[in-house]
Amino acid sequence: MTSTGSHDELVVAPEFELPNVGVGPDPLSLDRLVDRVDFAVLLFLRDYHCPKCKQQVQTLAEEARQFAELDAAVLPILPEPVERAGEWQSQFDLPFPLLADPEKDVADEYDQPTRYGKLGEIHDLIGRLPESVILDTRGDEAEIVYTYQGDDLGDRPDIETLVAEIDTLQETFVFDCSLVDC
Repeated sequence: MTSTGSHDELVVAPEFELPNVGVGPDPLSLDRLVDRVDFAVLLFLRDYHCPKCKQQVQTLAEEARQFAELDAAVLPILPEPVERAGEWQSQFDLPFPLLADPEKDVADEYDQPTRYGKLGEIHDLIGRLPESVILDTRGDEAEIVYTYQGDDLGDRPDIETLVAEIDTLQETFVFDCSLVDC
């Protein structure tokens, strides 16, 4: 597991706009999120066939309320064509967006890890590894504040870890005492 995301070093999140087959606008862009939520949890999935990815999104769907209460959007990103992502949405009826990244451009922008060199980059089923990224969208630009890159197919943070990270980030919000009696 590679976990980066010191709460002290902030990196501007790469912009994106992807087709959305789930809840919300289609296409969905990072710009739209900045105006609507305080945080976004990007889940870069491996591929359509990955049983651990299917389990992860179903578990997140069951616990979606926890993220909503923290004003956080959950955004699974499937490196597949829209039609395949649509099959997942039909099968799982997710209560949040499900984004298709068929060219894997956004996954590459966010440095989703792969293994097995060039072969792994070509073939998602054996090469692509899971990645979770939390964005703080409270400012003018979204910032990457937490990244978890899996070292193997099942290496991904659990819901409690993601919720705890967002909860900690909410507590770091600094009020401007010149505008409010602190």
